[in-house]
Amino acid sequence: MSLSITLILLGLALAVMVFTGWRGARPPDPMKGPRMMPWRFLMIGAAAVALLLLIHLATLFGAERAPWIPGA
Repeated sequence: MSLSITLILLGLALAVMVFTGWRGARPPDPMKGPRMMPWRFLMIGAAAVALLLLIHLATLFGAERAPWIPGA
């Protein structure tokens, strides 16, 4: 993926993470019934996607993965 696509997807993931975090933090309203959307789970999923995109962004800027077994 190119840098621009990565930044756009990272911005979208952050926006989804903030929105779902806000919705998940709202107090329950018993008059409306139970919540049907798992807002907190969606927030965690968006945070995981954002973390993967940050790792991809670091590799685009030249970061390299450390070897699993040093000295081997």
